Amino acid sequence: MEGLVKPASAANGDRRVLVTGAEGYIGCILTARLVEAGFAVDGLDTGFYQNGWLFHDGRDRPGVRCRDTRRVSVDDLAGYDTVVHLAELSNDPLCELNEDLSFDVNHRGSVALARKAKEAGVKRFVYASSCSVYGAAGAEEKTEESEPNPQTAYARCKVLSERDITELADDKFSPVFLRNATAFGASPRMRFDIVLNNLAGIAWTMKCIKMTSDGTPWRPLVHVEDISTAVICAIEAPTEAIHGQIFNVGSDEQNYRIREIAETVGETFPGCSVEIGSSVGDNRSYRVSFAKIRDKLPGFACRWNVRAGAEQLRRVFESIGMTDAVFNAAPFTRLKQLRHLVQTQQVDNSLFWRTA
Repeated sequence: MEGLVKPASAANGDRRVLVTGAEGYIGCILTARLVEAGFAVDGLDTGFYQNGWLFHDGRDRPGVRCRDTRRVSVDDLAGYDTVVHLAELSNDPLCELNEDLSFDVNHRGSVALARKAKEAGVKRFVYASSCSVYGAAGAEEKTEESEPNPQTAYARCKVLSERDITELADDKFSPVFLRNATAFGASPRMRFDIVLNNLAGIAWTMKCIKMTSDGTPWRPLVHVEDISTAVICAIEAPTEAIHGQIFNVGSDEQNYRIREIAETVGETFPGCSVEIGSSVGDNRSYRVSFAKIRDKLPGFACRWNVRAGAEQLRRVFESIGMTDAVFNAAPFTRLKQLRHLVQTQQVDNSLFWRTA
């Protein structure tokens, strides 16, 4: 049954994995999956979103140290076979708010962490990148060989981090880059600032999805559980299969127009209407090919689609009796929560916790 810890395999039981961003939206699911797969897992997290616990799923998770990755030392990383790096400022509006800070955390911070991991003897570095690097690409399917066209600070940081971490690769240090499609699905550490999750919350609380655009831009989507599967495959794969490689994470069937996502959510939530707008305010539109990960990483396959994800969220909302206040609570929206922490002087303008 899902949520029960499986016995550690001989192969995985001796492999130590450190996950940064372990208490985040993806990290919360990934660490549970790694425990279930028998890995020896530890977590690091800043704790910015520690109040954002939407529901309990009964799954075991590892201990997590409160640490900003910019202050991680080589000694902190010693003894791990793999580092999975999720801990970055994690969406476009947040990065546009303070572009220099975004580059400090997401580019310079990530490269410095990879460099320290290499010095500590870590053999494999799994970097969570994004399909948003393809930017305004239209209807043509983009592959890992396509030229990136980042439209935001967030996406530009991903491109630069991939480039600079790749330069660290050698016969003792193997980075691998997972360009995740836009995530969706239920996680105890929920995010309501990503497209499907946001639309599902609106459908539940307001019973009407009003789109300001015509919904024609393309987006690839992938469930948070399927992202976790990709990470595990990247950890378990032979070195030669992943060394310095980029993989788009998702499935070809899950390239959607935004209006398709909205209409599917509307159909899933009883009594919800969907209104399509006419103006297009966001020029990001990209379709992505996922042939490489399907062919080169055995064991990876997407188990979830948009309809199944929307149904999962509806069940969660029903079970917790989700209210408008919960949906709009700061910890479930990255930009809102960090603004709150800065305005209340819990963190400084560089997003370091203030001491008491």
